[in-house]
Amino acid sequence: MNKITSFEQIGGKADNEKNLEFTPWPEPQPTITSLTPEPYPLDALPAMIQQAVIEVNSFVKAPAALTATCALSAISLAIQSKVDIERIEGLTGPVALFLLSIAESGERKTTVDGYFMRPFWDYQQQEADRLRPVISDYFAEYDAWEAEKAGVKDAIRQAAKTNKPTAALKDKLKEIEQREPERPREPKLIYTDVTPEKLVESLTRWPSGGIVSSEAGLVFGSHGMQPDVCMRNLSTLNQLWDGKPLNIDRKTSRSFTVQGARLTVALQIQEDTLRTFFEKSGELARGSGFLARFLLAWPETTQGTRFHDTANPAPAGWPKLKAFNSRITEILNSGVSFAEHGGLQLVTMKFEPEARALWVAYYNNVEKELRAGGEFCDIRDVASKSADNVARLAACFEVFENGISATVKAAAVRSAIRVALWHLTESRRFFGEIAIPAEMAVAARLDNWLQRRCKEQHTDKINFRDIQQYGPGPLRKRQNLEAALQELAELDRLRVAADGRKRLAIMNPAIVGSQEPTA
Repeated sequence: MNKITSFEQIGGKADNEKNLEFTPWPEPQPTITSLTPEPYPLDALPAMIQQAVIEVNSFVKAPAALTATCALSAISLAIQSKVDIERIEGLTGPVALFLLSIAESGERKTTVDGYFMRPFWDYQQQEADRLRPVISDYFAEYDAWEAEKAGVKDAIRQAAKTNKPTAALKDKLKEIEQREPERPREPKLIYTDVTPEKLVESLTRWPSGGIVSSEAGLVFGSHGMQPDVCMRNLSTLNQLWDGKPLNIDRKTSRSFTVQGARLTVALQIQEDTLRTFFEKSGELARGSGFLARFLLAWPETTQGTRFHDTANPAPAGWPKLKAFNSRITEILNSGVSFAEHGGLQLVTMKFEPEARALWVAYYNNVEKELRAGGEFCDIRDVASKSADNVARLAACFEVFENGISATVKAAAVRSAIRVALWHLTESRRFFGEIAIPAEMAVAARLDNWLQRRCKEQHTDKINFRDIQQYGPGPLRKRQNLEAALQELAELDRLRVAADGRKRLAIMNPAIVGSQEPTA
């Protein structure tokens, strides 16, 4: 019998579901490997963080991984200006996190960010109100200083025209330059749409900030990410993740150096946008190590399942979220120390002995899997940064739970290892699929989804409408769905049939087994 591989081919008595059901099935051919997503390890999060994430998610119903990464971005942004972490002797670095969620628009990241980022907006407003008279005085003083400098420069020009001596005036100008008023530091913590150049300039005034956006296309698709300047901007963001000084050379204005700045990045990007970024940037995104620095999440959508339940309203008073945000506010209000060069003055935390042993074991276990044929050999760039991210997460967990101290304890490292390992698995899953043609990757994802759906519903038939509503995001486009179904039909993994007005995908029994309804 000819395979039915497109909905448009359905029709006629011979093609109905009944006849297909009794047609012998050939042995299914394998798809390109597509790893099944693992549930986010909520139980690995420290108690206060876990409870806040669960409380928010029970109401918002976003993917759990997305909600958790929003919480982690808040913790990173609050703590990065307080401490560094020493991984081993001689290797000390920031605790700031780069987080990337690959998800379709409408997954409610903006809503979730609103819950977890509220303390930062409040803090910025509080500090702006407090500093308003000081800032006003500064501008008045600066205008007077600038007028005095302009007057001396004009006097030098006039003297030069008439061949009069200018030495005394030049000395006066040098003395005025040394009296330039210093602008008061005003916190600017959150950036939603900013070029790397503008970001670096802002970090000279307040050396701790975060790029937080539910539309990462503004970052990955901006002019600053075009091929001609992509490498320079990726390098800038890499250096900020590493905590290295940035030397900014300018032709038309003063050059400057940014030292001791810390940056959190928390983005959501659509899969198609990220694929386009890969196409435009070539190998720069991975070759430069930019994406390797991210804790990546690729959660399955919850759209189509987020039903409003009047019996389960918003939590009264949001007690868990309130406790979380109160802790963030407490950390923010503890103040920031500045070094002589203008950057942050940070406390260096170290692992206690048991924590260090856990971290070293994790490092070695990941390193072992980088060898040819190892579990992480295809994502060596990402895996090689994973132990660093464990150290960052552990320090953040320790400070959030117990405050700033000299050491990070073993419990924080255990939590960090489980979270980082989940993200590492997500990177392996995503980069494994993005390396193959998009249509083949979508077919493999559809195959995995159909298998889970059949087992959940105790059936071997899934309605076309269910696939479009609840299946992987790319399948909402009809042409993507048809291409994926055709690919799977050609591999004898399913057949497409009609049952009255319903259109069905019927799975090969060798894949899903007997799926009789349970009593």
